[in-house]
Amino acid sequence: MVAELKAGQLTRERPVWSRDFGLFFAARAVARLGDTMLPVALAAGLLQHGYGAGAVGLAMAATAAAFAGLVVFGGVIADRFSTRKLMIGADLVRLVTQSLAAALFYSGHVVLWQICAIGFANGVAGAVFQPGVASTVPRLASDVQGANGAIRIAESAAQLAGPAAAGLLVGFASPGGVFAAHAATYAMSALCLLLLRLPPPAPGTGPASHGGSGAFRADLIEGWREFRSRTWLWGVIAVWCVYMIAVWGPTVPLVATEVVQQHGPRAYGLVNSALGAGTVVGGLLALRLRPRRMLRAGAMSLFAFAGFPATVGAGLGVPLMAAGAAAAGAGMSFWGVMWATSVQTQVQPDVLNRIHAYDVAGSLAMMPVGQALAGPAATALGAGHVLLVSGAMSLAIPVALLAVPAIRNLIRVDTPKAISAPGPLRERPCAEPTA
Repeated sequence: MVAELKAGQLTRERPVWSRDFGLFFAARAVARLGDTMLPVALAAGLLQHGYGAGAVGLAMAATAAAFAGLVVFGGVIADRFSTRKLMIGADLVRLVTQSLAAALFYSGHVVLWQICAIGFANGVAGAVFQPGVASTVPRLASDVQGANGAIRIAESAAQLAGPAAAGLLVGFASPGGVFAAHAATYAMSALCLLLLRLPPPAPGTGPASHGGSGAFRADLIEGWREFRSRTWLWGVIAVWCVYMIAVWGPTVPLVATEVVQQHGPRAYGLVNSALGAGTVVGGLLALRLRPRRMLRAGAMSLFAFAGFPATVGAGLGVPLMAAGAAAAGAGMSFWGVMWATSVQTQVQPDVLNRIHAYDVAGSLAMMPVGQALAGPAATALGAGHVLLVSGAMSLAIPVALLAVPAIRNLIRVDTPKAISAPGPLRERPCAEPTA
């Protein structure tokens, strides 16, 4: 493993940091800060108004379902319009929706369907925003892994600060204050993106000409064809669907409700901050380590995630829960950088937004299912038992990833793929590694 890491060391063509990358870095960090405050606000706010774990799961599932169901269309839109303008517009929409949520919680008139509707609108905006992230990173930095590692650290630092700040706001103010702060983070993100100046795209990779619904459908089909031509890509997504149902989907709402109910919102803020601290460590490791087989190294790091649901499910003390969360964050963060960099460098730019959209949709498609089932499963089996099962499944997922030769043997590429040739003779952009 050490030899493999050393073999992958490469010299950067130019520094990651620039004015424009700094703005993008700040936009991602501040938006992530708000997003990590949201679970605390939802759990504490809905529990305060007489709702239970099932309601928290449904509220989270509304956002996830809209996002996963529409992000593929967002990918086609991102390949046809300015990604920066789309991201700014999505941030402004979420500024409005979260301000509305804050008003509802401040007024004390909280109805579950309204919170779910707001979450759905946020999911739609996120589906328009997210595809552009994939193509923006390679345009801002030639060292794609370094850029992804830096962004991961920024998002992780936000994960560290966000839940703790949310816990304090809930404790000393109200859940409405958290939603107001969340709305402000989208305003700041939109401002950073407004000031951002992206370099011109490579020839042939700019927004596509508008050809009506037929051309839109053709772009959608082309993206799917490109997606399914890569075994390593759809293989990871297939495994990730199981992960979302059995691990991540139930873990997020059940950990929130279990810790809040047993130890209070401040303890949940501490556990979630430990998760954020772990992701900072994982991001730092991803900046330094350059494995030749990135997905193999990333899959191995995922074994550490089991500590998060298992410690909460076993009813261990807050310090041990925090330790499990920190280990989980480090593993997930390292995997995230390895995965994002693989997608951004193995796929040619003219289809990257669509490929990334299929990647995100497939990755998250089953999350709302897992979240929606979390409440009924906890009622039938007990939340602790469900979390223990999630911990066991966290160990099975990386085993499944490593069992696929196309995943474990994918060789890193540090320069993003060239633009694909037009027409039916387009060469596949990624030759699958042999077992």
